[in-house]
Amino acid sequence: MSAFEKHYTVQEIAEMWHLSETVVRKLFRDERGVIKIDAPERRFKRGYCTLRIPESVAERVHVRLGHRN
Repeated sequence: MSAFEKHYTVQEIAEMWHLSETVVRKLFRDERGVIKIDAPERRFKRGYCTLRIPESVAERVHVRLGHRN
């Protein structure tokens, strides 16, 4: 995996694969190689986690999903 390969947002994967962003987050949240940027919850602001999905990881998951019976 290269630091300079294309990295996708959750929204981009959701649009390409015709899935909801919620489903894409579930598919990739624990996947090895996904970049996670966490912002913890604060007193008046909810926490969030931003995901950036490298192209090689997206391909790996796509192949894995395609081989399910």
